This record gives sequence, C-alpha cells and structure tokens, in this order.
Amino acid sequence: MNLPNKITLTRIFMIPVFVLFFFLDEIPFNYGISAIIFAVAACTDFIDGHIARSRKLVTNLGKFLDPIADKVLVSTAMILLLTMTGTLFIKLPDIAEPLYIATTIAICVIMARELIISAFRQIAAARGLVLAAEKLGKYKTTFQDVSVFVLLLAADLSGKTGEIACYVGFGLFAVATILTVWSGISYVVKNKQVLKDA
Repeated sequence: MNLPNKITLTRIFMIPVFVLFFFLDEIPFNYGISAIIFAVAACTDFIDGHIARSRKLVTNLGKFLDPIADKVLVSTAMILLLTMTGTLFIKLPDIAEPLYIATTIAICVIMARELIISAFRQIAAARGLVLAAEKLGKYKTTFQDVSVFVLLLAADLSGKTGEIACYVGFGLFAVATILTVWSGISYVVKNKQVLKDA
C-alpha cells in the first residue's frame, strides 16, 4: 500500500476518534478538540491527493477509498451538528428553530447531491467515460469543511464571541450549500452525455 492510500486510511480511522471526542462532554472544550481532529482529517484529503498526483501514485484502491473517506467524514460531521440543539443553535435563541430547520434541509440537500453525483459517476464508469473534476467541487468541499470547523468551535465559545462564531459558521454553511447545489448541477450538465442512451 502506497503513502497516499495510507493517508486516506488514516482519515477513515480518525472519524471514530472525532465522534468520540464530540460526545466526551466530561472533558473541557471537547467540541474544540473534535473540531481540530476534524480539520486535521479534512486536510489529509488535500495531502493524499497532491502526493498521489505529483508522484504518480494514483491507484484504483485510492480512487475507491478517497471519495468514501471524504463523504463519510463530512456526512458524519453534519449529522452530529444536528444533535447540538442545546449547545450550538441555542446561542442564537431568536432564530434557533428556523435556523435548525434550514440547517436540516441543507444537510439533506447536500447528502442527496453526493448520492446523485456518486450514482452519476458509476454510470459514467460503467460506460468507460472519464469525468474530469471541477474546481467548483473543490470550493464546495472547502466551504463545507471550514463551516463545520467554525461551528464546532463556536459550540465551545461563550458570550458574544460564540454568537459571532455561530453567525460566521452558518454563513459559511449557507455558501457551502449553494456551492454544493451549483456544482452538482454544473457537473451533470457538462457531462450530460453520460445519461444519453448508447
């Protein structure tokens, strides 16, 4: 197993550690610690991809593991965000309920997009078509990761600082949602030949 694949596996193994610290509310700043673990895991996505491409170490195993690791990490983090009604959303009491509903809908949309694009890529692969990655996809991933990181940190911040961090985090999350939808539509439209009958 080459280095990029080992890094990808490390990201997968960090997911249960991230979840563990998220729920360890007996220790101080557990959300902050889980945010750091999440950030390190997310950064490995850029590292393993860069190494694989620059050193020509791209493998079928890597192509299989890398997207799975990314999707499981981000999906896990977003699901965990929805459990934070008493620690995160409560920091914005005036809009807590509509914000929670909007966040839930956004997370459903994001996950649906990932499932749709995954199925789209499977169809393309079955037809022997190679689809190039788009920059929009990288931007949406970056905004997703940064928004989750900021929101996790916000849960451990008190007073006005925590409130501002919440606004920033949810603002970034809104941008991530827009980019997720936009990139998904753009990807399908640019590669619409995949859906044409042979």
